[in-house]
Amino acid sequence: MSRAEQPSRRTVLAAAVAAAVAGGAGPASAAPASAAPAGGAAGPGRTPVRPAADPARTVDNRAWTTYADWLGGTAQGTRAVAGLRPGVVIDTPEGTTDYTDPHSGRTASWEYARWTSPVHRFAVPATEVIASWNARTPAGTWLQVDLRATYSDGTASPWYVMGRWAAGDQDIRRTSVDDQGDGRSTVWTDTLAVDAPGSGLRVVACRLRLTLYRRPGGGATPTVWRLGAMGSDVPDRFTVPASEPGPAGELTVPRYSQEIHKGQYPEYDNGGEAWCSPTSSQMVVEYWGGRLTPQQLAWVDPSYADPQVCHAARYTYDHQYAGCGNWPFNAAYAATFPDLRGVVTRLGSLTDLETLIGAGIPAITSQSFVKGELTGAGYGTAGHLMTVIGFTADGDVIANDPASPTNDAVRRVYRRREFENIWLRTKRYNAKGQVKSGTGGICYIIFPVKSAPSQQRALRALGIR
Repeated sequence: MSRAEQPSRRTVLAAAVAAAVAGGAGPASAAPASAAPAGGAAGPGRTPVRPAADPARTVDNRAWTTYADWLGGTAQGTRAVAGLRPGVVIDTPEGTTDYTDPHSGRTASWEYARWTSPVHRFAVPATEVIASWNARTPAGTWLQVDLRATYSDGTASPWYVMGRWAAGDQDIRRTSVDDQGDGRSTVWTDTLAVDAPGSGLRVVACRLRLTLYRRPGGGATPTVWRLGAMGSDVPDRFTVPASEPGPAGELTVPRYSQEIHKGQYPEYDNGGEAWCSPTSSQMVVEYWGGRLTPQQLAWVDPSYADPQVCHAARYTYDHQYAGCGNWPFNAAYAATFPDLRGVVTRLGSLTDLETLIGAGIPAITSQSFVKGELTGAGYGTAGHLMTVIGFTADGDVIANDPASPTNDAVRRVYRRREFENIWLRTKRYNAKGQVKSGTGGICYIIFPVKSAPSQQRALRALGIR
């Protein structure tokens, strides 16, 4: 997202939450959706589902990653594959459907198959749910992720499209889908949000559905290795409790500035000044050893420095959102590199970040603030991503901030209390004194499939696998 003080997705969400869009958009496939959630989830007229709340928790993560996980879902033309990175692929397609790409205008026929997860009951009845996935989509293939919510009053949402995605951009234009809502919840780009959380309504359970597509008669298939949902109920707050500083330490993460790409490839969100998210993602991908080949970068103007940042912007770009800041698309981009996983979640404190840094795992955080709230930043933003790489002996945050004039200037030290508050709060005042939203601790975490035992322990401590 841009570092400029402009409306962000969550600012729009906060302003529009009382006037949600009615009438959900259906999936691209012509195959019919189920009339009600499987697994006995309640619908209209059924007994309401009682939330099983744990007041100490605000976030619940569920991911399907193992061979047993994939076997535990409902397969319609798909099959589970074992190995070091278990996943789900097309076996025998269920049928063929036409899809007209709203961004290219092209209509094409696609074979499809489906996998649907079991119902997951959130440990934290949620006001927001974000899905994320890791997959490989060879040429001639793509995928769609849908989510269906069960509410605390026993009713259910329609199947919502959470993303139509491909690693490349030659077959379809990866996209979120607008105008999805049922009068109770709304999808805002990549986030399903309860329209009136003050009413007490919550999402208590959900199912995820994958639809895998390929050219008719082709042998290629998408492979999905990870599918997850993060449900959260972070309380509205302008300030958050301060955490005590933990161990100091700093990771050696590549430094890239988004600003040196200003004006480059304006078709991707008006050029580099808005590329904080892909720039941060690329830093962490390369920290873990991910590299792009000369062939992959051949399309970039050879006069541009750091062509991999241009590449990351192109291949995270959401053609509906018209930006590179779609959180799940960034996680999915990271996982296109060999042996990496990407996850979207929320964390609860800087202590959680210290746990990750101590295990050698950097984290990409999303925050909003006015100029002057974050000493040393020198700008204000309605939504900006940066990479936390360590902590000083005093507990201050060491961040690679891509909103810097040069690569050398990217490393910053920000005051602990200021950083913690602007990252974790859900409400804030903008420069005009208007109440706007904050991200409530959103971050993406990129880590190896074959993580060290200490890294696995750190991730498990934060509910991630």
